[in-house]
Amino acid sequence: MAGTEPRVQYLAGFSCPLGGLAAGKPRVLCHEAEVFLSTGSEFVYVYDQEGGLLTAVYQFPDQVWHLQLLALRRALYVLCARRGIYCLSLEPPTRRSASQTNEDNEDGELPSPVITVDPDACVLPDTTLCAFTVHDDILVALVQGPAQWKMQLFERPGPGEDRWPGGLVGEVELSTCTPPAGVPGKLTAPCFLPVLCCVSPPGSGVPSGHPQGCGGFMLEEALFGLLFGADATLLESPVILCGLPDGQLCCVVLKGLVTSRSAPGDPKALVKILHHLEEAIVFIGALKTEPQAGEAVESMPPCEDVYSDCLVALGHHGRTLAVKASWNKSGNLVPELREYLLPGPVLCAACGGGSRMYHSTPSDLCVVDLALEGTPLNSQHPQCGAPGGLPPMLCPASLSICSVLTLSVLSGTPAGGTELLALSAKGCLMTCRLDLNSERPGPTRMTTENAGRKIKELLSGIGNVSERVSFLKKAVNQRNKALTSLNEAMNVSCALLSSREGPPPVSCTTTTAWSRLQLQDVLMATCLLENSSDFSLDQGWTLCIQVLTSSSALDLDSAGSAVTYTIPVDRLSPGSQREVTLPLGPSESGVLDLPVTVNCTLFYSLREVVGGALAPSDPLEDPFLEEQPLDLLPEQEGICLPLSRHTVDMLQCLRFPSLVPPHGHVACPLAPAADLVDTFLETCRAPSSDLAGPAALRAKYLPPSIASIRVSAELLRAALEDSHSGVPLCSATLQWLLAENAALDIVRAQALSSVQGVAPDGTDIHLIIQEVAVTDLCLAGPIQAVEIQVESSSLADMCRIHHAIVGRMQTMVMEQAARGSSPPDLRVQYLRQIHANHEALLREVQTLRDRLCTEDEAVSCATAQRLLQVYKQLRSPSLVLL
Repeated sequence: MAGTEPRVQYLAGFSCPLGGLAAGKPRVLCHEAEVFLSTGSEFVYVYDQEGGLLTAVYQFPDQVWHLQLLALRRALYVLCARRGIYCLSLEPPTRRSASQTNEDNEDGELPSPVITVDPDACVLPDTTLCAFTVHDDILVALVQGPAQWKMQLFERPGPGEDRWPGGLVGEVELSTCTPPAGVPGKLTAPCFLPVLCCVSPPGSGVPSGHPQGCGGFMLEEALFGLLFGADATLLESPVILCGLPDGQLCCVVLKGLVTSRSAPGDPKALVKILHHLEEAIVFIGALKTEPQAGEAVESMPPCEDVYSDCLVALGHHGRTLAVKASWNKSGNLVPELREYLLPGPVLCAACGGGSRMYHSTPSDLCVVDLALEGTPLNSQHPQCGAPGGLPPMLCPASLSICSVLTLSVLSGTPAGGTELLALSAKGCLMTCRLDLNSERPGPTRMTTENAGRKIKELLSGIGNVSERVSFLKKAVNQRNKALTSLNEAMNVSCALLSSREGPPPVSCTTTTAWSRLQLQDVLMATCLLENSSDFSLDQGWTLCIQVLTSSSALDLDSAGSAVTYTIPVDRLSPGSQREVTLPLGPSESGVLDLPVTVNCTLFYSLREVVGGALAPSDPLEDPFLEEQPLDLLPEQEGICLPLSRHTVDMLQCLRFPSLVPPHGHVACPLAPAADLVDTFLETCRAPSSDLAGPAALRAKYLPPSIASIRVSAELLRAALEDSHSGVPLCSATLQWLLAENAALDIVRAQALSSVQGVAPDGTDIHLIIQEVAVTDLCLAGPIQAVEIQVESSSLADMCRIHHAIVGRMQTMVMEQAARGSSPPDLRVQYLRQIHANHEALLREVQTLRDRLCTEDEAVSCATAQRLLQVYKQLRSPSLVLL
């Protein structure tokens, strides 16, 4: 359709609730320069287009549902919800019979004084009125009963007259209805109001007033007779068309209904159902689809005698009915009915003076033309003036105006265009001028060059659409995968966090062992990740292993270090395992700082999974996410699920070269890494050489450092009875201490109670476990205990293994205390004396350490010897773990 670019001019703005106005109730009418407007609230506005001013505001007691204007009689009829029909005189304000309120509006949004409508202006009070129309001296009202729609006819009252002076002159039931849902006993507004309009035959004359204002139109004689029958044609009676919310389109002959009160017969026979749209009817109108030669119908004033030849009805969801008189194959005149489907939902519609119909949806205002190819088809029929057919399909043209709630077609412009008066959902009153040329040019002759260029454009467009479709498919697949992965991540997280009792669905166990790598002994940790859940660990999952080393025992001021290993978990299905091996030490300096803590954590990366779906690589894939592709993600990059925490201490790292398995091959004792040159020089050194390292000198000339721990035999039996039953207590204790050592099987097979081992730095460590009797502690007599003694020439190694034993003892005591075991009666005075002695030794240690910081090297030797003696006493306490 050529020339559909609108020119929009905003006239005024009216107040509207939050979210905009609702469709179905707003109305706008125009007569000359005056615009009568209702937004669906209780106000009716009168706006002067020439002056651009709001001249009057009428306030009714409830919502206004419908307006109808009788311009020649200067009367405005208003349907007020749950009140009835009011009639206002459109005389100047000084002569109006309404009480004017001088108070300002509460909202302060109305620029002119508000005129409160007098209750006497209600000419037809009825709480069930839903629609009305006025024709000459008859007022037609539609009321909703408990189960029936009912049409009633009254003599038209005028402003200032008594209420319904002539009373009821006709009544008929139309169809069953469904009462609107709501509170029982309280009337509620229906979702869709019925539509009433008056259709007049050509010989009855023009309805009084403006056709738009009176809600009526005239049909040409052929279509009128085919639709409403011979009775209506002979009586030259207007017909009331009624579109109901259930989709029924029915008609009632007006003169037949008036005379039915005095004539016998069934009044229901006067009701004729024309069609059923199966959706709520929101508009009924008529079009002139076949203009006469030289006639410009669009530019004709609406008040002229225009005989329409097409009846249209629109449903809420866009289903459209068009009825026109046409010739059949036999040459007989028959009604042609066609149903079309227009974009919906339809908010409002209007018909111009020609073949064009305008309808509004929430997203656009469209215009359709029902003329068949724009030319009359009279030449196809032998009869002069015979009508043509309807187009097989309708192609709406967009006017690029959205959310128009009510529409009115104004008089044609001098240039032959059309001007629309519209009210938007935001309360904006505007005019829209369309330069629609009634003469459509025929198709131009296409040349070979133009055809080739057109084909290239079409192929280019097809290629772009195909590329766009592939991008969209890729984006959809990415987001589907991301949603699947997020769902599995949520299930795994819930399963891990809720498994407080029983084995976890996803676990990670850590074991240690010594290995020889590149002429160096390395302590290796093996982490076994096992998936026992019903879900797979796919993209986005990472196993994080953090190795925390403690500070050096020889250098208390040094800080520990932390190293984190990240291993992507690629497709770990239910029941699968994944093994990861990593070194724990020694470091580059050849020192293995113990204890070492291994933390295993599952990390799920939200940015890896969701970020790729929200921020596609190609901008065409989702142009709406170009501005903020990752703003939808949380601040955290992912979620962490802790799996296990394992501590590697000296007891796990001890090696026992003296324990020879039967008929087994014994590897050389593992030694710390050494430089190749130093190794060569050591081998070349003469046996009589006096050179020796610090460790050899310390082992030769210094006595070994000793520490002991005493544990109640009863406590050990209670803790080890399940796993070491039938084994001597000393042997069971040693097996318990070396439970995570690789030599456990040999110790268990030989039932040892003492063992000679080697520390990671090559220092000898001797573990001796024996039963002793502790006296002077219990009032009942000696206490049977087990003494665990550690001997080593290296004070640092002795401290490390002593710390490991104490940690295991603390765990055992806590477990036994939770079972409710009670210690025997002890000598409190003896315990106090031991506690006082230990406090004195600790104070002496602090004094000796302070003295070492101030004395010179020559004097500090005796202080250091005394400090070692005090440490020895502290490492051999007289207390027993009970």
